[in-house]
Amino acid sequence: MKIHDISMPIHHDMMVYKDKEEKRPALEVTRDYPEGARESKIHLEMHTGTHVDAPMHMIEGGESIDKLDLYQVVTECRVVDLTYLDDSVKRVDLVDKDIKGGEFILLKTKNSFNERFNPEFIFLEKSGAEFLAEKRVKGVGIDSLGIERGQPVHETHITLFKNGIAIIEGLRLKDIPEGRYFLVAAPLYVVGAEGAPARALLIEM
Repeated sequence: MKIHDISMPIHHDMMVYKDKEEKRPALEVTRDYPEGARESKIHLEMHTGTHVDAPMHMIEGGESIDKLDLYQVVTECRVVDLTYLDDSVKRVDLVDKDIKGGEFILLKTKNSFNERFNPEFIFLEKSGAEFLAEKRVKGVGIDSLGIERGQPVHETHITLFKNGIAIIEGLRLKDIPEGRYFLVAAPLYVVGAEGAPARALLIEM
């Protein structure tokens, strides 16, 4: 068995959305060895690094992350290589990928090769989300900190959420070949939150 960690390491200087300083995580030591043990706490936004979104993120009254069915994010999956795309993932880019109902699709794009935040990151455009919804996939993950950009009413998120499709953002797929794997990407069990960080792993089957 071979395990690939496809998570973003969490630290103060990591990539954060739009390079906003207020989004940077901070680890604070609250007790140290002279007091008998080391303890710390982390100041962390729920959408930091690799994370899972819940419907509540975009839909008023939507379910929170603690309601997520873990079978959606602990499952077989398929990495689809789209590193040749320059702007977004559209329906036309997915129609020939033999996507089937019940699959969890991980979109590998040029984003995985960025070490810093790129405001023009590759995203899943509305028509691509509609195609995945029509195919009845279980979930979709992408290697950007957001699954969409520049869509004023969040069409991609809402299309996926309304069709029961799980969303993982912030994956690191640079060294992962296209193919089938087993995914483990359980988010932190935070009651009432609209999303939560996850340690995402791919296991070669």
